[in-house]
Amino acid sequence: MPKFIFAYHGGRKPESPEEGTEMMAKWHAWTDGLGDAMLEPNNPLGMSKTVSADGVSDDGGPNPLLGYSIIKADSIEAALEFAERSPFLNMAGTIEVAELMEMPS
Repeated sequence: MPKFIFAYHGGRKPESPEEGTEMMAKWHAWTDGLGDAMLEPNNPLGMSKTVSADGVSDDGGPNPLLGYSIIKADSIEAALEFAERSPFLNMAGTIEVAELMEMPS
């Protein structure tokens, strides 16, 4: 079965500890609800740097990556359906979905 990466961009921080607790409860309900399809649910990332031919930028670029998940799904359409149910979208975030390709040896 194909594997897909969900790359999380944007989003906003909770305005209170209570909102943070509520967001995390929704996140866990979503990841738990995907069952065996969710292979790696929680991979947050720290501040990034962007490397280009012009050098290194400390700001993480125009759309910094906040984290990622790895899921398995029958198709990109099925993966998109999983992503569309993510509570991250309600936090002003976006999810980039791409199939993980296996490289021949």
